[in-house]
Amino acid sequence: MSDILLEIRDLHVSADGVPVLHGVNLSIPTGETHVLFGPNGSGKSSLLAAIMGLAPYEITRGEIWFKGQRIDCSPVDQRAQMGLGMSFQRPPALEGVTVEAFTAAIGSTALLKTEAAALDFAGFAERDVNVGFSGGEIKRWEILKLFLKRPDLCLFDEPESGVDLEHIAAVGRAIDRLLGANTPADPQRTALVITHTGFILDYIHADVGHLMVNGRIVGSADPRILFRHIKTHGYSLPPSETPIPSSI
Repeated sequence: MSDILLEIRDLHVSADGVPVLHGVNLSIPTGETHVLFGPNGSGKSSLLAAIMGLAPYEITRGEIWFKGQRIDCSPVDQRAQMGLGMSFQRPPALEGVTVEAFTAAIGSTALLKTEAAALDFAGFAERDVNVGFSGGEIKRWEILKLFLKRPDLCLFDEPESGVDLEHIAAVGRAIDRLLGANTPADPQRTALVITHTGFILDYIHADVGHLMVNGRIVGSADPRILFRHIKTHGYSLPPSETPIPSSI
């Protein structure tokens, strides 16, 4: 059995004083990709932000463990240095910080040219990060950013939303390459992926799907079976799956 890379225990989170997560439990073994489904406002993005340590999300109870260390009180930069990385749904624009400068700051200049070409992102090196980018360009940069940083745990907040059909395949293949590498120098990565469209399932190997409703993970199942059920019956578990107490 694989070691547990990320473990979340009875996590309660508020944003600006409003409770958004209510006792989330989740374990993700090293090398596995888990997919998180749920309606809008169910707490999916809040969970990713809490894992990453972003404001204004405040942990009011519970624990987050990463690589065997408790990190729920750690600052964002320390979590990033430990190997956490996130692809944002709505990232900020960084005026005055070019893609090239950002890449140099994380020590990945050599990778920029080849990986940018794979995501049809060539020619962006001298542009400021996310300044004037279209929705699809922002998403492709967010994937490219993780490719350049290569974190141990990748958090994806709806990576395919806002991406036109021409580039969905490129984004999906890039994520698959990012997660699927498994060499001594570049081991297979672990991921937690939020998706609404399900397009990303056409390109990545997903191990487990979780259903989040009203700030709680109400059960888990095979991700493709779960998504097919959701498309037909809404946000509920397939009848053959037994609800679990927010944990696997």
